[in-house]
Formats: sequence, C-alpha cells, structure tokens
Amino acid sequence: MIFQRALRRELRSTAGAVFTTLFTITITIMLIRILGQAAGGKVASQDVFALIGFAALTVLPVLLINTGFIAVLLVVTRSYQDSEMVVWFTAGLSLSRWIRPVLGFGAPIVLLTALLSFVVTPWAHRQSAEFRERFEKREDIAKVSPGKFQESASTDRVFFVEGVNGKAGHVRNIFVNSVANGRPSVVVANEGKMEFNAAGDKFLVLSKGRRYDGVPNQSDFQIMEFERYGVLVGRQAQVFTGEKSARTLPLAQLLAAPTGANLGELLWRIALPLMSLLLLLVAIPLGFMNPRGGRSSNVLIALLLYVFYSNMISVFQAGVVQGRMTLPLAWWPMHLLILLMIAALFLWRLNTNSARHPIALWSGVRLLLRGRTAAQ
Repeated sequence: MIFQRALRRELRSTAGAVFTTLFTITITIMLIRILGQAAGGKVASQDVFALIGFAALTVLPVLLINTGFIAVLLVVTRSYQDSEMVVWFTAGLSLSRWIRPVLGFGAPIVLLTALLSFVVTPWAHRQSAEFRERFEKREDIAKVSPGKFQESASTDRVFFVEGVNGKAGHVRNIFVNSVANGRPSVVVANEGKMEFNAAGDKFLVLSKGRRYDGVPNQSDFQIMEFERYGVLVGRQAQVFTGEKSARTLPLAQLLAAPTGANLGELLWRIALPLMSLLLLLVAIPLGFMNPRGGRSSNVLIALLLYVFYSNMISVFQAGVVQGRMTLPLAWWPMHLLILLMIAALFLWRLNTNSARHPIALWSGVRLLLRGRTAAQ
C-alpha cells in the first residue's frame, strides 16, 4: 500500500535523525567523562576508545527505545498538525490502520533491543570491567602520568615522575612521598627502572638520589644519599578475576544462580524489548494534537509517561533485588498497565464518527463558540 510505504519511509528518516542526535549527545558526554578518568589516572589512556565503544554498546538499548518512541510520536504529531489525519478520518479509515506500518518499522528495533539486552550489553559490561581491573592491577608506576602527581592504590604513597618509558621500564626525575607507621618519608632520584626479585615482587630501583625521613627540625630527622634504592611497587603478579556483578553475566549464568541481584538483572533485560514494543504502540494515540494549537501538551504527556514507565520498572527491579518481590510477580504488572492504557487510548480515538472523538469534540467546540459569537 502506498500509504504504508510512505509512512515507513518517513518513520525511518525521522528515526535516523533522532538516533543521530541522541547518540551524538551520549557519546560526547561519555567521551568527556572517560577522558577525565584517563587524565585522573583511573583508566589507561590507550584504553579510552575501547571503553567508549563498550559504554556506547551498554546504552544502545535505551537509545533505540527512545528513538522508536520519539520517531513515531513526531510523525503522528506532524500528520495531525498538517491536517493529514483529518483527511484520513474523513476517508473512513481509523487510527488502528497505523498499527501495522508502525510495527513493521519497529520490529527491527525491538529485535535489536532484545539482542543487545540479552547478549551484547552483558558482554560490553564484562569487557569494560576487565579493562578497568587490568589497569587497577598494574604496578603504581605504570599508572603514573608524566608531570602529574599520582596516589598509589594503597593511598599511602604519592608518585611524581617527569618522564616514563613504559616499554623499557625506565623513569626519570622521580619524587616519592610515603608514610610508614606515621613517619613521613620523601625520596627523590634522577632516574630509576623496574626490576623483579626472586619472589616475583616488583621494585622501582632508583639511582643517584636522596631520602628524607621524618619531620624537619625534629631530632629524628634523617637525610641519606644513595646510589641505588629499591621501592616496592607491586607484589607477586595478581590473578585477574574479572567483575562478577549481575550486569556482566550471560543469560545462562543468571538462570543458573537465581540470586536477588541476578533475578533483578533478568527482569531489566526482559523489560527492555517489551518497553520498546509497547512505547511504539502507545505513541500512536499519544501523537494526537490540535492542528490549531501547539504540540507541547502531547509531548509533555509522552515524556511523563516514559519517565513513569522506566522508573517503575526500576522500582520493580529494586524490589526483586531486595527480596521484597518475586520475579514471576514483578516482571509483568507495568507492561500490562501500559498495554491497557494503549487499548483505552485507541478505543477513545478509534471511531472518527464518534461524538467523543478528539476531532469531533474540537469541531463541536468551534461551532459552539461561533454560535455564541453570532448571537452576541
């Protein structure tokens, strides 16, 4: 049908523009946040682009849900604003005829959301956690940014180096401030390099420097010069364990270990594709607007509905995690409520000849106002 092809084409173009806008804003925010973490020594600078990619994959389901919802809402609203819906209803066609093309447009979005929710997003969370943990388990010196003071993982030592040669393990112009048993110690040296002892512990061996122990002007203050001095920066190589939070677990492991956190994560993964489908449908009746008025009212209602829907899903998820609800009783009530709302809205707007139809109501109000004006 020509109408359905034209509608799908308009929905795809609108969705492309909406997704591009949302994705650009999201990636910009993520880039700023992750670059700030890299500058603060919380993540490795060479891992920035990988972490941005993993973060983008984790938010894609929500972006796709919003894209489909906003695209359908904008297209329906434009049809009302340009009076195309008046012609549509006058031709004897109902609003329910929009369901098929909207579902045809939204089916790939729903399927992709389900794939991302159950497979891709947990993998991305797991990879991001591995990158961060791998960086945290590196030796303190390897995490130091040249020209920047950096606190060690144990928070009892501060490093500063002017330059780092990561491949060769050499550093130059080093400053180390540490506290042991309440006694401060400062070590400065011209250069140093990484070495391992027989037990596998890693040391920063400094050359040609000084060590200052204690507080100046006190009797126990000491100054020592050295040719070689070793600073422990890492114990024997730690084994990578990876993050085991529920959001990183594949579906099989969530089902195998039905803890509260795992069941709450399962509820969230089930909810995403259902939200995508139901929001596509509810956007059709919510797109109604008065052609002679503004479009702010229906957009505001749609925004409030989305916020209410997503927040209530989070509330049910928290209830499952905390053990106050069971998964069989928590995963469906909000979706059923939205489904009933969709049915009610369609029934309200379905019959174009009904006196209760919004267009008929508006026409009646206009006729009533004209009659009063003429009588005056």
